Amino acid sequence: MRTLQKTPLGCTLVRMVTLAEIEAAAVSLSPAEKQELMLFLASRLRAEGAKLPEPRVFSAEEMARWIAEDEADMRRLREQP
Repeated sequence: MRTLQKTPLGCTLVRMVTLAEIEAAAVSLSPAEKQELMLFLASRLRAEGAKLPEPRVFSAEEMARWIAEDEADMRRLREQP
C-alpha cells in the first residue's frame, strides 16, 4: 500500500510498504542509483549479521558446456557482417 506524505518543505514522499512496490520502484532507478541501493542493502545485511550464501559448486561438465556455448556465440558474432 502506497501512502503520500507532504513534508514541511512541500516535498511529496511516497511510502512503499510491500516488496513488490519496492521492486517496481527499483526498476526506474538509473544504473548508478541501483548500484548505490545494492551497496546500501549489503551494508545493512552485514550490520545485521546476515550470513553469506554458501558458494555454489558446478561440475566440470557444466563449466565445459558454458565455455562451449560461449565460444559458439563468439564464432557466430564474428561471422556476422
